[in-house]
Amino acid sequence: MLQTAHIIDSDPQGEQGAGVTAQPTIDDRNATVTQGKLSLSRLMLSDYRNYDSALLNVPAQPIVLCGQNGAGKTNILEAISYLSPGRGLRGARLGDIGRRDPALSGGIASGTWSVAATLETRNGPIKLGTGLEPRMSADNGEGDEAKNERRVVRIDGETAKGPAALAEHMRLVWLTPQMDRLFTEGASSRRRFLDRLVLGFDPDHGRRVSKFERVMRERSRLLRNGQDDPTWLGALEAQMAEGSVAIAAARRDVVARLRGALSAGIGPFPSANIAVHGDAEDLLDEASAIDVETELRQRLGHSRGADKEKGRTQIGAHRSDLDVVHLERQMPAALCSTGEQKAVLIAIILADARLQAMQQGSPPIMLLDEIAAHLDEERRAALVDEILGLGAQAWLTGTDISLFAALEGRACFMNVVNGKVTPAND
Repeated sequence: MLQTAHIIDSDPQGEQGAGVTAQPTIDDRNATVTQGKLSLSRLMLSDYRNYDSALLNVPAQPIVLCGQNGAGKTNILEAISYLSPGRGLRGARLGDIGRRDPALSGGIASGTWSVAATLETRNGPIKLGTGLEPRMSADNGEGDEAKNERRVVRIDGETAKGPAALAEHMRLVWLTPQMDRLFTEGASSRRRFLDRLVLGFDPDHGRRVSKFERVMRERSRLLRNGQDDPTWLGALEAQMAEGSVAIAAARRDVVARLRGALSAGIGPFPSANIAVHGDAEDLLDEASAIDVETELRQRLGHSRGADKEKGRTQIGAHRSDLDVVHLERQMPAALCSTGEQKAVLIAIILADARLQAMQQGSPPIMLLDEIAAHLDEERRAALVDEILGLGAQAWLTGTDISLFAALEGRACFMNVVNGKVTPAND
């Protein structure tokens, strides 16, 4: 049985004294700004990476996790990221997340892991849980069994149809050191980044993207296997065209909103211009949604032979890309220095949080991994001011506690050592 089921249905009063309960000193100016805002009040991990078990009770304020590299700080942020749709902030395989014990064969102590939390919202608390449930099935008639991964999601104790349901309750944005290469990597990374931003405004966006990808895989399978039924392929291509237009419209809408928020810049962070380009996005500049659907459907039909030969679909929402320009430098972000690229990326995240705060009534929960390490003092102070001004519950990690001095008295500080979390003042 998935351990999440026990965790998210447990009686909070029955676990008083377990785990870490943090009560920071909060500046009076910020003591009420987060009331009724989106935040986590409890986080529970079981058999998760280097955590056997962990229970954190935290306030609706910034959370600073300090510790050496490898202590488990990023693991906590990654665990939180699984309370939203997608593959988490590392994009890891589900089977690689279970707690590791070098003393055991293969280094895996448990085939299951779970993350559960109490999410505070304007409409009251919601219990979220997710984890890996192994499914065993005979595969060769000789008694051997194959293990298949299946991620289970529960919301207020009820099993959801899939991770996409989490978007209806949880809104998250994150930045990790790996994302410092976002502007120089392939388009897929930027597309996933954009889709994460879209989810903050449109919870159904993830479902549309998942459906498009599922239909695209089915079309590719038919072409690969030589099943050239024009009726069947035509039906799939119609769904892909419709999905591409809906996905493109949602992306264009969020990019337009962000463009306005980014044009003036945020404190010392640079102003930027952003645009999304792709098959459907570009056509929507000149034609109606119905006409674009028709055009994409025709293009997909004409490209069957080429797609079969190349082994991939060359038209659709999976080919879109996000273009970002540093306005002060009048230079594509990909050509800017590493420091400038990071500053632009932070500006985008802060602009997104501002927009969500205005339009959704509260900012998203922010996961900021090692974000202060390469910022100068002015930008660190500006980042703190923006987080506090938004009233966001931001989870920040770092090895040097002095980098978070501006948050002293206004955030919850915790130490992380070898998979153990304790209040920093202990």
